[in-house]
Amino acid sequence: MADKKAQLIIEGSAPVELPVLTGTVGPDVIDVRSLTATGRFTFDPGFMSTASCESKITYIDGDKGVLLHRGYPIEQLAEHSDYLETCYLLLNGELPNQEEKARFVSTIKNHTMVHEQLKSFFNGFRRDAHPMAIMCGVVGALSAFYHDSLDINNPRHREVSAMRLIAKMPTIAAMTYKYSMGQPMMYPRNDLNYAENFLHMMFNTPAEIKPISPVLAKAMDKIFILHADHEQNASTSTVRLAGSSGANPFACIAAGIAALWGPAHGGANEAVLNMLDEIGSVENIDKFVAKAKDKNDPFKLMGFGHRVYKNFDPRAKVMKQTCDEVLAELGINDPQLELAMKLEEIARNDPYFKERNLYPNVDFYSGIILKAIGIPTSMFTVIFALARTVGWISHWKEMLSGPYKIGRPRQLYTGHPQRDLPADRD
Repeated sequence: MADKKAQLIIEGSAPVELPVLTGTVGPDVIDVRSLTATGRFTFDPGFMSTASCESKITYIDGDKGVLLHRGYPIEQLAEHSDYLETCYLLLNGELPNQEEKARFVSTIKNHTMVHEQLKSFFNGFRRDAHPMAIMCGVVGALSAFYHDSLDINNPRHREVSAMRLIAKMPTIAAMTYKYSMGQPMMYPRNDLNYAENFLHMMFNTPAEIKPISPVLAKAMDKIFILHADHEQNASTSTVRLAGSSGANPFACIAAGIAALWGPAHGGANEAVLNMLDEIGSVENIDKFVAKAKDKNDPFKLMGFGHRVYKNFDPRAKVMKQTCDEVLAELGINDPQLELAMKLEEIARNDPYFKERNLYPNVDFYSGIILKAIGIPTSMFTVIFALARTVGWISHWKEMLSGPYKIGRPRQLYTGHPQRDLPADRD
């Protein structure tokens, strides 16, 4: 793996040899761990040039628009797999056979219920609390309800915690929504699949149980797949960092939820709907497109382009097709959705956007789909957290399965040097 060397030459010091590591795919990586012996370390705000770990789970090539889970392209998984099979893949490294999948699905279904006393926990929150605030609190509190499997050094405990988190997140997410609406919380149903069950708990009531649309359930499942993991992003790195301290899995996932809550991370699809509100109507599109092109204007078109993907977001093509299917199924006549489709058309054909690769990304389409289904914008990031839980727990399990060190970034100190208190203080 380290068959090459890099040499660091610092004026006035002997050259330092650093191993060059080669992964399965992707660029070579310079191993700087031995730098500490020289009394120096690297400076990399935002970790833009730093690999914080070694992983076998997800690979991204932003320049080529590639996203692989355990080697499988995301487009193939979205088209030919389902969310729970993708969960199994992320957790275990290989796709399940029929027997393994049936056993995995059964295990998840048998863990969808939450402790009945958890309902009382919700009553401590205001009804108008942001759903992500509730999610942070409730998921973190799960360790107080399921403390029988918190030994992180026990592989069986890690497995049980993973199953519980994947199974219970849709239930907790739906409970969060029902609590904000003042409606009775719905119990999960084992006769429904993962996505159907979530929609059932979200939109049905004890007074009226409606059948779940296969088109909407399929769309929900694809949203879950496309958000399942995305390599070492801010929230995944947060989960790993929290986990490196030996924190229990529920605390680690709560930390990930907190990081995802930031508008620069998980709030992107919510920002798309807020932007559409700001534009207001189709008649205003030209004015706002001009504002987006003006480098002196702070207005930005949300949901176009991506920090990682420099050409196209491989998830967006899948989401666009799903978006078209959902809108056709629902036959919605919504001015905001009409506005979104017109904006997409302009962005795809305008030379300014094409030259800069400002294509509609996964957040643009997922926001439109979720709104069409009837999910309020305040719940968008909750659904992102629900889907991403398997990625977080996969990275947490991977880290714990081998040698690891507690995360401890260094700093470039620019404050005062040592100084003494004034002599007259006494």
